[in-house]
Amino acid sequence: MSDIVVIGAGQAGAALAARLRALRFEGRITLLGEEPSPPYQRPPLSKGYLLGEMEAERLWLRSRAFWAEAGVELRLGHPVTAIDRAARTVSVGGETLGYNQLALTTGSIARRLPKAAGGDLAGVYTVRTLADVDAMRAEFAPGRRLVVIGGGYVGLEAAAVARKLGLEVTVVEMAPRILQRVAAPETSDWFRALHAAKGVRILEGSGLDRLLGEGRVTGARLVDGTELAADFVIAGVGILPATALAEGAGLAIDNGIAVDAQGRTSDPAIWAAGDCTSFPWRGGRLRLESVQNAIDQAELVAANMLGAGLDYRPVPWFWSDQYDTKLQIAGLNLGYDRVVTRGPEGSAVSFWYYCGEELLAVDAMNDPRAYMAGKRLIEAGRSPDPGLVADPAVPLKSLLA
Repeated sequence: MSDIVVIGAGQAGAALAARLRALRFEGRITLLGEEPSPPYQRPPLSKGYLLGEMEAERLWLRSRAFWAEAGVELRLGHPVTAIDRAARTVSVGGETLGYNQLALTTGSIARRLPKAAGGDLAGVYTVRTLADVDAMRAEFAPGRRLVVIGGGYVGLEAAAVARKLGLEVTVVEMAPRILQRVAAPETSDWFRALHAAKGVRILEGSGLDRLLGEGRVTGARLVDGTELAADFVIAGVGILPATALAEGAGLAIDNGIAVDAQGRTSDPAIWAAGDCTSFPWRGGRLRLESVQNAIDQAELVAANMLGAGLDYRPVPWFWSDQYDTKLQIAGLNLGYDRVVTRGPEGSAVSFWYYCGEELLAVDAMNDPRAYMAGKRLIEAGRSPDPGLVADPAVPLKSLLA
């Protein structure tokens, strides 16, 4: 009977292990996690959990009883230090475990500010793990001053939580606009106005020179000489695929662990899924950082480890919660050349991304109907006339007819 070892006990690793059992794999499954907690969901870390609205146990993807009943052995709290591809073993916690097939679901790691810029000062945090958020929660007291470095979704979500808790918040974004890497100017404008209305100061086109303080951060100096006082700092400057283990094992790396369309790495006995991977996409390679990708790719890899032979063809979706606004995104806006606006109707609006006549993606703010319509259209490979999309008198469901 074969043994499958899964390295990485996050969303992808949990989905892969659970799917193997659902597909009636009867061999041994060992799920290895560096963190001491059982597999948990990360999106609420910068939202409900940081706000104190969720207990840690509510983050867990499955109960401990589930894993025991499914016959999945959890080994937590120890990093895997090496993979021996020739011997088909992994080293973890002073032990050596053998495998017939190995799955890498190592996820991603938060980018940190350089030490030369004060990134190692006390009071400087990232938002990636449960431990990260637990370490900073005591900082969120009314009247304290928070500087957020980075105007992406994680940074803006943390800013929203801080304002709701009564802190003074400044967001510093090096690019000309917030969300520049991931969204159109229309979406950036929407969220800039939202945060300004809530009292957040946003400084765009403002690079960080260095953080100030001796031992603990007291402020930030920008490249133009502006100095901002800070009681603590959150760095939301992106994530990197966790590829060190794969690199050490000599696997092919290309903006993540390179896999084929079925999720197999350059070693036929090793598979990979989730944030850590790049996969074939429209003649190039793509790496996705999303819950949807982690689950869908992991479940497909589980099936392929058992011989299904399926190619991965994702229709990505994402979301972000900030204050009373829920952003839902369907598709990928890569290569768009125009944006069509539908709405606004009250607090609801949606932005539809086109390349020529092809619908690529939809950003829907407080508009779940537009999101669902856009998602269904993209999944079906259909692109409605942009003029019809922009006309509020045209019902959304007619676009699907």
